This record gives sequence, structure tokens and C-alpha cells, in this order.
Amino acid sequence: MKYTEDQILHALSHVDDPDLKKDLVTLNMIQNIKISGNQVDFDVELTTPACPMKDMIQNACINAVKHFVSKDLEVTPNMTSKVTSSREEKEVLPGVKNIIAVASGKGGVGKSTVAVNLARSLQASGATVGILDADIYGPSLPTMFGLVGQVPGQVDGKMEPLVKDGIKVVSIGFLVDPKQAIVWRGPMASSAIKQFTTDVHWGELDYLILDLPPGTGDIHLTISKQVPVSGVVIVTTPQTVALADCKKAVDMFLNPSINIPIFGIVENMSYFSPTDIPDKKYYLFGKDGGKNLAEEFNLPLLGQIPLMEEIRISGDDGEGLIGDEIVKSAYLGIAGELARQVAIKNGIASLAN
Repeated sequence: MKYTEDQILHALSHVDDPDLKKDLVTLNMIQNIKISGNQVDFDVELTTPACPMKDMIQNACINAVKHFVSKDLEVTPNMTSKVTSSREEKEVLPGVKNIIAVASGKGGVGKSTVAVNLARSLQASGATVGILDADIYGPSLPTMFGLVGQVPGQVDGKMEPLVKDGIKVVSIGFLVDPKQAIVWRGPMASSAIKQFTTDVHWGELDYLILDLPPGTGDIHLTISKQVPVSGVVIVTTPQTVALADCKKAVDMFLNPSINIPIFGIVENMSYFSPTDIPDKKYYLFGKDGGKNLAEEFNLPLLGQIPLMEEIRISGDDGEGLIGDEIVKSAYLGIAGELARQVAIKNGIASLAN
């Protein structure tokens, strides 16, 4: 029997994107159908390489073709990706599809550690990624990427980001002595942030991560007015003191004068497990504080990260994605959920247009 492309498309029209609630054919996610005898191949173009539901969609495609066309077919969906964007204004950072700020209401909760490992996890999934150290007074990315002492070059009067593990990195820490305190008033710090977005060759990126300073100050206001941020990730520990300040950060971004979407909450330092008793969890900073915060504001909980020595070592040594499987899995899961939230936002915007 000779099978047709229309039959395959009809079958795949019964497979919905689980987030956008539209079928893959309508969303134009099915490409390059090839039929040879009983063999059917096609591309499924996902909205991010970090899609956490890749396997589920792949299996749904196989089952649909077998059910609606023939159970005798050999079906091979090739899972590809093309990161989406809903940006309309392209004057600032024109080659960047999605700009994601990582924020916290309080210092010391591991915000920069989360930002760095989100960047590494998104890059490991196949996305093109950059990260901007917007924490002018406490730049930590040079250390965390193992780039202390290195100086960016310039081309045509614009800075070239340094590159580590395929990630483009820019920080004020590359331009000042590491031992020198940066004693600037708010306008000077804000001006530096503006230059890092307009006078740097960022090129084409799927995601640009902004590592914001803690609190709710001038730099946050500058970024909200001058940078087309796609959304924010809020980092907290489960501790009550941290949650109190975190709520202020949530309130700031949701305030109508700023109005930047929040993609979700990351609960850092959620628990500690001794090496010799890996199944035992000690909740040193309280339990489920970030989870409860997410529920209070009706926000996604992107994930919970344990307190482990490997995380500290990785940050101090400037090495790649943390090797410990529990931590690595946690960060890859959070990156996938973040990419999913970004894709949902972009998909809703696209359908609205």
C-alpha cells in the first residue's frame, strides 16, 4: 500500500502541544515528511532544545501515525528545535531571542550560582547562550567561569564577550582590578549596564541570562526601562528571612510600573544530605519555603536545589556544569522547565497575533 503525506499530517493533527493546546500541524512543528515503503520519517521542530516533554511528544507522534494510518509503519520522528521569541522591539540586543533576568530580594541565597548553572544547563541542551553580570558592585562571574584576569577584546569600538564552554560572558569584573571596590553612584552603575547591552557584540543568542544584583534598586529600574526583558527567575532559600525579601522582589516585577513576567521560583539550598546517608535530608534553612512562595503568588516552582559541596567547588574553580548527578539533574530539570515557560509565553503571543 502507498501512503501519502496527507495521511501522515492528518494523523499528527491529533497530537497537541501539551502547553499551547494546539496540534503540531497547526503550530507548523511538523517538517520534512519522507515516506519510503513502510518507513516514515519527519522532523518535529520543538520550541527549545531543552524541552522537558520531548520524549512524550515523540511517543505521541509514533502512536498517532500507527493508530490513524497503519500499525505496520516504522515511524521515526526526528526531534529538532528552533527557539522561539516574542520580542517585537529589536533596537537593543537585536540578535537575542529571549532575555531572562535572574533576581533575588536578598543577597547570599545563591542567585549568581543559579544564574551560571542555568546558563550552563541551557547551553548543554543545545541552545546558544550568553550571560551578563549586572551585579556591578559584586561581580562574581569572572571567578565562576574561571576567567579572572582575562580582558575582553574590541572590534569596531565594541566589546567582544569572553567565551567559556561555549557561553558568552560579560562582566564589569573583566575591566577593573579584582581587589578594587566599585564605589559608584546609581547613575554610573546604570550607565555601565546600558553600555553592556548596547556596546557589546552579543551576536545571535537563544537566551541571554542577566545576573541581577540583590534587592530592588537603581539597576533593576534601569533594566526594566532600557532592556526588553522576557521574564524573571526569582531565587530564594526556604528561610523565612530570605522569603520576606523575596516577596518584595516579586512585588517589584509585578508592579504595573515595571510589569515584567515572572517565569518561576527556584528554591536553592533546599536541604542537605550527608554523603554516607544520601537518603537522609536535613532542612537546614526550613522546608518548602520557595514552594510555598510559588503557591502564594500562583507562580511555577521551577525546582529545588540541594546544598552540596560540589556546587561550591564548581563555583570557586570556574569549571563546567556540576558533575554530581543529583545536582546536575536538578539544574537540567530547572533549565528545561524555564525553557518551557519561555516557550509558553512566546507561543501565546504568537497565537494572539
